[in-house]
Amino acid sequence: MTTLSPYDSMTPVTRAAYRARAAAADLAPLPRAAKDDALLAVADALEVRTGEIVEANARDVAAARAAGTSDSVVDRLTLTPERVRAIASDVRDVVALPDPVGEVVRGSTLPNGIDLRQVRVPLGVVGIIYEARPNVTVDAAALCLKSGNAVLLRGSASAYASNTALVRVIRDAVGGAGLPADAVQLVPGESRESVRELMRARGLVDVLIPRGGADLIRTVVAESTVPVIETGTGNCHVYVDADADLDMAVEILVNSKAHRVSVCNAAETLLVHQDIAAAFLPRALDALADAGVTVHADERVAALAEGSRATVVEATPEDWETEYLSHDIAAAVVDSLDKAVEHIRLWTSGHTEAIVTTSQQAARRFTQLVDSTTVAVNASTRFTDGGQFGFGAEIGISTQKLHARGPMGLPELTSTKYIVTGDGHIRH
Repeated sequence: MTTLSPYDSMTPVTRAAYRARAAAADLAPLPRAAKDDALLAVADALEVRTGEIVEANARDVAAARAAGTSDSVVDRLTLTPERVRAIASDVRDVVALPDPVGEVVRGSTLPNGIDLRQVRVPLGVVGIIYEARPNVTVDAAALCLKSGNAVLLRGSASAYASNTALVRVIRDAVGGAGLPADAVQLVPGESRESVRELMRARGLVDVLIPRGGADLIRTVVAESTVPVIETGTGNCHVYVDADADLDMAVEILVNSKAHRVSVCNAAETLLVHQDIAAAFLPRALDALADAGVTVHADERVAALAEGSRATVVEATPEDWETEYLSHDIAAAVVDSLDKAVEHIRLWTSGHTEAIVTTSQQAARRFTQLVDSTTVAVNASTRFTDGGQFGFGAEIGISTQKLHARGPMGLPELTSTKYIVTGDGHIRH
């Protein structure tokens, strides 16, 4: 009689999770040098095999265009040789970062002589569920490997060819460097059932991180039995205070909105103090028009838009909560800083808000009252980014308040454990 292995009755997703669990156990004790060598091999392989990656990506892009996908989503999906080189550079940036594993968070000698240390350790197996952003495939793999974690990657079906090619390159490089190739796996299957299986793999997967639109994030948070680090959408605000420098305000606004519209740290709402609105808005609207931005304006903004080059449409209640990810911005005039804060509290996704002001008092009050992951003073919202913060490529931007908040770098991919060292100590 043939004895069936337990693996024979497992689904492909469950088998992948078991392999990841074994790989995570092998990764956890590895020294930094071993992980860094593997990441350098990954970076080199991405550049050497760029043609293979771009060719696979072109199939995804063509299918997306044929399906009528929006330009902003196609932009996120697209990989060019330049973008692949930039992704490889990001991997090398991760190599240069300190390894958080083994870091002593706190420690002391207790009165009874026991040595107590709290040290960082890998989370274990990290699942990433994300939409049409193939660069996330490499970012997530690099950060997870550096922090000693295995990763299960479940990208969208629209990027399946791209992600398959990228994971193949990464696994070849990781295995060639002597690390377990199963530390990086693409979750098998393109159906929603494979996503559900990943979300229910409690005990095999230690944490899930969703990256994408509001619907994806809500679904993962609501349906997952695996603990979730919630990453949020980016309904980001720029507030121009009564004491703002107008030149600075225009530059910050245009950069926040139009530098790259398809990303979560792009500004989606402009709020302007009534005392400066007449002087600021005509200039700001013309600058937005030059950048190709349509303004969804309240009545007071619309009244000041006469004679400007801007394309102005009437704002609806839905505009205040919309993450456009396009060349659109909602705009309103507010009576005071406190009214701006009130508006932000009502509509924000908790991502990033910016104030432009020369008043230290206004800046201090704004930063105290606004409760988002990042509050910028006289700076673009586009700086909310792991790379810009010096963390290396980020795994996502958490808008929750437990464990990790804001751009998530290497330390946020670790947990801790306590090391208790005694000399025959027993408890009385």
